[in-house]
Amino acid sequence: MNDRPANAPGHVEPPFADIESATRRLMAALDALESAVERRREADRDEDELATRIQALGADRSRLADELDVSLVKSRKLERTNREIADKLDAAIGTIREVLNGAGAAAKAEADGEDEHAELVNALAEDFDGDEEEDDEE
Repeated sequence: MNDRPANAPGHVEPPFADIESATRRLMAALDALESAVERRREADRDEDELATRIQALGADRSRLADELDVSLVKSRKLERTNREIADKLDAAIGTIREVLNGAGAAAKAEADGEDEHAELVNALAEDFDGDEEEDDEE
């Protein structure tokens, strides 16, 4: 057992040791708190950046959706115009074929008519030659 009183000069150090220990714990707690606050600030900055990026992506999505709508309208208009032009080309091709077939038929008819005309001329020429021979005999 210890016969010295608690207030004896030999016990002066333990209260200072407790204060130093408490100060060290307080400093460690403050450092931990400061680190936690810094991590929170960083997380908040990251969250703000993420929110900004999400907002930018939303704006890009809206812009792209509008561009897609405009492109679809143009595409449909071009398809409709293409169909109209194809129909007009088909009609023109049909008309040209009819004209060519008609011209071909007319040319054939004319050629056939020339053949008939040539046959008629030949027949008349034979008759004429035959008449001359008969006249010579008389």
